[in-house]
Amino acid sequence: MCCVSPVRRGETLPIFNRIAVLRAEHRMSRAALAAAVNVNPQTIGALERGDHYPSLDLAFRICEVFGLPVEAVFARTEFTPLSAEVYPREKGTLS
Repeated sequence: MCCVSPVRRGETLPIFNRIAVLRAEHRMSRAALAAAVNVNPQTIGALERGDHYPSLDLAFRICEVFGLPVEAVFARTEFTPLSAEVYPREKGTLS
């Protein structure tokens, strides 16, 4: 067991993120974000898939790149689509 991370993925308290959405909005590749926060692109992919959770330091560096607070990028509950937050549907209306 040479390479087992001491940080285990929380099944009851997962960490969700909006990294992929933010990268798309900023037209930024995984490689570009990885370079900006000094990690390899595979780390960014693992974060986006939820296979890896960032350290607090890495989370702050990612948020700094996008100019957002931590709670806008990371959360304990799944994010709703931004369109649903900006344009909530009224009950009883058709889409």
